Amino acid sequence: MASLLTNSAAMTALQTLRSVSANMQTTENRISTGQRVATASDNSAYWSIATSMRADNSALSAVSDSLGLSAATVDTEYTALTAVLGNEGTSGLNKLQALLVEAKTAGIDRTKIQSEITQIQQDMKNTANSATFNGVNWLSTNATTPATVNLVSSFSRVGATPTINTIQVTVANYSLYTTTQTGILDTVSGTTTVSIDNMNIGALTDSVADQTTLDGLIAQVVAAINTVSQSAADLGAIKNRIQNNTDFVKSLMDSVTRGIGQLVDADMNAESTRLQALQVQQQLGVQALSIANQNSQSILSLFK
Repeated sequence: MASLLTNSAAMTALQTLRSVSANMQTTENRISTGQRVATASDNSAYWSIATSMRADNSALSAVSDSLGLSAATVDTEYTALTAVLGNEGTSGLNKLQALLVEAKTAGIDRTKIQSEITQIQQDMKNTANSATFNGVNWLSTNATTPATVNLVSSFSRVGATPTINTIQVTVANYSLYTTTQTGILDTVSGTTTVSIDNMNIGALTDSVADQTTLDGLIAQVVAAINTVSQSAADLGAIKNRIQNNTDFVKSLMDSVTRGIGQLVDADMNAESTRLQALQVQQQLGVQALSIANQNSQSILSLFK
């Protein structure tokens, strides 16, 4: 039946054209954003998962930054410790030990040796005081210095439960000087009643008692060398651990980013092909609607 009021063909063509236009809008949004799931309405499950994973990645980025600060701090303290140890008897504790052994020589001028010892003592203390990064100093401490420091090393989340792992550092293991004279270099030895920081051999002689005192001082310096060496070795191990964690966190962030991409990124090859097909469908739909609209004009010929 030819109806003037109801054009079924035009209605069908218009409905098809609307569907094609909606699909084109979806495809164009995917192409412009690069995502097939850009909002919760696109796919609520995938959008929720991707949002949580992005939040985890932000936390991992913060962990990476924290590891960078921790690495710089540990490296600063490690550098200072090795400087205090000295190098092959030319500075630091190694040089101090050599000078004390030299002071055992009969008839030597110990006052001159003490002059050099004093310079070494001041240099080691200055090194410890300078071992500061971002306001943190583990070698020269005071009452406000925390007993332990927790270095953030990793972040993980299982369900709704986050877990933050840390590397715990006991500051007393590395303190060379403290305000209470309990550091490695300012602690008074029971056998010599002096510390490495304030020892003075200028008044010692060749007497048996003074030679025994020198032996005690040498033993004290040797013990300090062993302790500082162990402390430096511990910091070296912490440096390696921080570096390993840094590499792992960066790899983990890349894995999370790839996982998010698998969920929400659009396949641009497929979207390009789909867009071309929809453009052709849209053109055909417009042409079909035009043909359907001409049916009403054909009714006029019946009344001529």
